[in-house]
Amino acid sequence: MPSFRFLRSATVALALCGIPAVASAQSFNDAQRGEIQKIIKDYLITHPEVLEEVSAELTKRQATAEAEKHQAAIASNANIIFNSPRGVTVGNKDGDVTFVEFFDYNCGYCKRAMTDMIDLMKADPKLKVVLKEFPVLGPGSVEAAQVAVAVRMQDPTGKKYLDFHQKLLGGRGQADKARAMAAAKEAGLDMTKLEKDLTSPEVRATIEENFKLAEAMGMNGTPSYVIGKQVVIGAVGADALKEKIGIARCGKATC
Repeated sequence: MPSFRFLRSATVALALCGIPAVASAQSFNDAQRGEIQKIIKDYLITHPEVLEEVSAELTKRQATAEAEKHQAAIASNANIIFNSPRGVTVGNKDGDVTFVEFFDYNCGYCKRAMTDMIDLMKADPKLKVVLKEFPVLGPGSVEAAQVAVAVRMQDPTGKKYLDFHQKLLGGRGQADKARAMAAAKEAGLDMTKLEKDLTSPEVRATIEENFKLAEAMGMNGTPSYVIGKQVVIGAVGADALKEKIGIARCGKATC
């Protein structure tokens, strides 16, 4: 027997066909339900474009609902997202738009995204960039992220961190503690202090904070971004990111 959901859809379909449907769904008898099914089937076969319209509207509504959910999550966590001392800030620390990236050192897409981020920073002197370690790709990623947090702990300017970040993320092979330590040494970090800071509770607290933020905003992969009131999932490319920055800055893709 047809479900109540189907009968509700039937009422809509009848309206599309120009047939009034004043009776409630529960009042249809079996014969009427069979006739409704036939009417709907015949109508959709004759007008298959209706299915495309319905699908497009559903996609639109889902996107709107997702955007509203993201905006609410950002509003609830704004201070930690944009101003947490556990994030690494590069670019213009007083910029008018904050570009937050969640990344994993073993993420292939993050390697391309790093180039996008560097290019955007160079082209946009008003852009503030915040980097957050989000190691979702296994033990090696966690080890690399732990070293990255220790690098941040001894580099408040973010300059050596960015050098380390580019060396490790831009390098070949699987990122882990050994490769991260090598990148840190190459970037000129104090290795004795780095080893000591690796055991600090701050390392675990930083990664836990980033995971909680990612969960709150529905992020399940890398790279992921927060730009203004928008959450962006995936390596969407420099042009798309630039449009998001424009929307955050002046309400449109190009200011």
